[in-house]
Amino acid sequence: MKFVLVTKDKAVVEATKGAFQPEDELVVQQDWRQALDECQGADLLFLDILATLELPHKVAGYERFAEAKMGHEKAAAVPLVLIAQPDDYELDFMVGWPGFVFAHLRRPLTYKLFRRATTWV
Repeated sequence: MKFVLVTKDKAVVEATKGAFQPEDELVVQQDWRQALDECQGADLLFLDILATLELPHKVAGYERFAEAKMGHEKAAAVPLVLIAQPDDYELDFMVGWPGFVFAHLRRPLTYKLFRRATTWV
């Protein structure tokens, strides 16, 4: 299986250790634009919402990501697992599109959460 992870947080990457099978491929990108191009053949796309923010606490960057993903030839059909911001991190508002988010992971993340996610596909 192939998984793509978008994050700038080393703790999120650390939480993936031991979560995937040896034959699985995990592609980690800090830039969501590059990650969308890596989605060819991917089974899940994990997205740390904080990695999409262009300005702290402003969700507009996430909206740009969402619109780009929906129109991207390689990434549009890949299920999205959204990694939420920490409980104490406020966003100005949150938007959504029906059926856009396949699953939602809350922090703190553990390898068990990522391992469980691999069984969803």
